[in-house]
Amino acid sequence: MTTTHLRVDRERCIGAGMCALTAPEVFDQDPDDGRVLLLHTDPPTAHRQAAQLAVGVCPSGAITLHGPESSGP
Repeated sequence: MTTTHLRVDRERCIGAGMCALTAPEVFDQDPDDGRVLLLHTDPPTAHRQAAQLAVGVCPSGAITLHGPESSGP
């Protein structure tokens, strides 16, 4: 079984909310500061494609994806 591991950099996050809109099963926004909240570091298969898309649409690059489907480190 392959896994995908997500990481977020809350300091880099600008609170645009694209991640939560793109993959609400994986990301949310902190009600206090609007920054990303990671709900699942290892998203289930059903949500991996949305998580990958969220990585790509994040305007600040605060989300990274590590695993067999990623093209990053």
